[in-house]
Amino acid sequence: MTDQFVRLAVADHVALVTLDRPPVNALNREMRRQIVATFDAISEREDIRCAVLTGAGKVFCAGADLKDRPSAEVAGDFLDHNRITRETGNSIRECTKPVIAAINGAALGAGFGLAAACDILYAAEDATVGMPEINVGLAGGASMLKTVFGRSTLRRMFFTGQRLTAQDLLKRNVIEDVLPADRLLPVCMELAAEIASKAPLAIAYAKRAANMVDLMPQRDAYRFEQEFTVALSRTEDAREARMAFLEKRKPVFKGR
Repeated sequence: MTDQFVRLAVADHVALVTLDRPPVNALNREMRRQIVATFDAISEREDIRCAVLTGAGKVFCAGADLKDRPSAEVAGDFLDHNRITRETGNSIRECTKPVIAAINGAALGAGFGLAAACDILYAAEDATVGMPEINVGLAGGASMLKTVFGRSTLRRMFFTGQRLTAQDLLKRNVIEDVLPADRLLPVCMELAAEIASKAPLAIAYAKRAANMVDLMPQRDAYRFEQEFTVALSRTEDAREARMAFLEKRKPVFKGR
């Protein structure tokens, strides 16, 4: 599946999603719609169990295309723009499959929002992230920054537009590792393959749990996990995973 600005390749239950809008993968409305459609499809495709998101070229995503800003003269234009902007990140965050970000270069503004919406983050050595809206007279993105940064770092980046390097991100435990550019995608794809080898139902439950417990007090979160673990343990795939582990063989999952 290939849209104008988003490429999707699937092999061995792993999806590789590549943002591809030269020269810097800046987001316009059509590209956002294609991202939403791509991740909605990934959520429902049984042949996909994990996804990797990266950018074509040397930039992950330079953020919103300022030339595509809505017009105050057109009724409903801001509402349409804001809605599809929200749903772009939500389509990744709410994807039923884990999504790994391979940040191969600058991830700025809404582009950083795409990376922050992913479940697991890796970055190339020359990658940078930032929320530069303040530099063009705008203010936005605190909700994206909040998902990965503490209060002081969030506000410094929000108020100044300053960037952080991949090494800065690693020090703050925002990403898993900093990798040479030629190792970034292979490492992410290898991890995706490992996740894809697990029981699909268990991964679906785990993804839902990870999203839900972020929003819950500790006491409620643990009860929630206990309840869905009981439900999961009653499935055929959970029994197959246990038997395969005990019998030291490769499991055969049926998705039920």
